[in-house]
Amino acid sequence: MATVNYDKMPLKELLEHEARLAKAIVAARRNEFSHARQKVIAMAESLGYKIEELAGAARGGKRTNGSKVAVKYRNKDNPEETWTGRGRQPKWLTAKLAKGAKLSDFAL
Repeated sequence: MATVNYDKMPLKELLEHEARLAKAIVAARRNEFSHARQKVIAMAESLGYKIEELAGAARGGKRTNGSKVAVKYRNKDNPEETWTGRGRQPKWLTAKLAKGAKLSDFAL
């Protein structure tokens, strides 16, 4: 392979080389990823598994959108209005506290 002397190359030509190199790097990464994926799939199948099963096991099974947090405060006037104690205080609680109520008055 011929050696390229970048020190004496004009800017325009350097930029052309950079663009071609960037494309070649992306293509090489895709190629390596594809080969690695095929090897992993073949290995999983040789052990009697599907890759999806193994990937799900690595994540700990099914994903959830977060866990439920227990209610810590309830409006006595309207029991449907609750607050877990996380995030901003709801308007009903803010209004009651402004009127002189204590947070502990609403604790469960």
